Amino acid sequence: MIHLELKREPYWLDLGHGVRVHVRPCTTALVMAARAAVARGIDPITDDSAVGERTAALVKALAKSAIDGWEGVGDEKGEPAKLTPEGVDALMDLWPIAESFERQYLGPALLLDAEKNA
Repeated sequence: MIHLELKREPYWLDLGHGVRVHVRPCTTALVMAARAAVARGIDPITDDSAVGERTAALVKALAKSAIDGWEGVGDEKGEPAKLTPEGVDALMDLWPIAESFERQYLGPALLLDAEKNA
């Protein structure tokens, strides 16, 4: 049985290190758009580094589509950074932040996908 417990309204995620991001709900359309963006930008290579590159690209594409606000992100002068696609990319280049985003944002949707196959 599938339990429909995914969030339907925007919400905050605490990514650690004093960073919070406000995200849109993780919808099929959002995930499929991120996948399509990755498919256009990375060659389909099958070695381990390419798998990591595709995963990182998917997390970045998803973050750019999902994040509509943030707190705890500063620029080089220590001032609050303006939310930009380049800023989201830079934030997702930080491994602990990207891993936390992937686990908290995409994780529940992946669990739902696994649940339907159980």
